[in-house]
Amino acid sequence: MKVRPAMSERLLIMRHGEAGPGSPDAARELTAQGEQEAQRMADWLAARDEIAASRLRLFASPYVRAQQTAEAVAEALAIQFETLPIVTPDDPPEAVVDWLLERAGQGPLLLVSHMPLVGALTGLLVEGRAERGLGFPTAAVAELEADVWAAGCAHFVRFTTPADLV
Repeated sequence: MKVRPAMSERLLIMRHGEAGPGSPDAARELTAQGEQEAQRMADWLAARDEIAASRLRLFASPYVRAQQTAEAVAEALAIQFETLPIVTPDDPPEAVVDWLLERAGQGPLLLVSHMPLVGALTGLLVEGRAERGLGFPTAAVAELEADVWAAGCAHFVRFTTPADLV
């Protein structure tokens, strides 16, 4: 069992809500269920005091379904979100880790992205290997803490899905 670092930072990794079929992939939109999932998770995040919403920085993939999910979260938390081009489905998790290292000390972060990236990133940060990542249901959130965002250095705090909140 890993001991939590004293001065740890928090990272929330969220998969977008359920999306409908379509082409191109980047233009796929949330289904009605996906909108409900995103809203359920957004409301849950907004009710959490320990997340420090006033300091939280929210970033989302440029794909439509991730943008729609981030909009629900941003509205519930009364914050803005930024588009992050390096968190699309097939981007390498190592590039995201490098990006995280550049943001050390800038407060808690929430990334809204896609499978397989969300699973690979979680696996890389916690287990040190991208192929050891979690399978993320739609709109699920993994919460990690670390004193440095590097392979194998994160502590797994919680994994929550929309179904957990029913």
